[in-house]
Amino acid sequence: MGFGTLGLFAVSVIDSSIIPLPVPGSTDLLLILLVAHRGDPVLAAVAATVGSILGGYLTWATGAKGGEAALHRYLPRRFGRRLSKWVEKSGTVAVTVSALLPPPFPLMPLLLAAGALGVSRKRFLISFSLARTFRYALVAWLAATYGRAVDRAFRHYLAGWSTTIMWSYLGLVVAGIVYGLWKFRHQRRQPGLPQGALSTK
Repeated sequence: MGFGTLGLFAVSVIDSSIIPLPVPGSTDLLLILLVAHRGDPVLAAVAATVGSILGGYLTWATGAKGGEAALHRYLPRRFGRRLSKWVEKSGTVAVTVSALLPPPFPLMPLLLAAGALGVSRKRFLISFSLARTFRYALVAWLAATYGRAVDRAFRHYLAGWSTTIMWSYLGLVVAGIVYGLWKFRHQRRQPGLPQGALSTK
């Protein structure tokens, strides 16, 4: 497996950040592939968890620094209003749920809102870290238990295509990162809304 745990760590950081990846659940997918190819499940789960916590914290910090203007900058206004109501009502629960649920449940908007709407750093880190640790430990265990059987089936039915699929996926990831960085820099130049612009009436 060419990615290794370092690649898994890097992808997990990006996957929890404000930079969008083209394939939802990229961290879960790479974790399963790594363990299925005889990677150490404990080390892989730790790499995915630590990377995700780092990426999630950076997203929270972006929201905390930018306030509600950050929500306007990165989220559609209608979606931001609904999200604001949920996070304001139960911030820690919202963070925990978003960290536990698999794709396509959106993670980044909730982490951004948690920072923008006043979920404290301590509460955020505790709830997000515990939820991510549980999730990736479970994914690693499932991969260690069933992953090799899935990998054998994959090789059997897609013999000759695995390299093409992997390189196509890599290309999508690189393109997503480049586009995400461009979009991030472009949005940072835009003026933000004043505080309260996203609050519900």
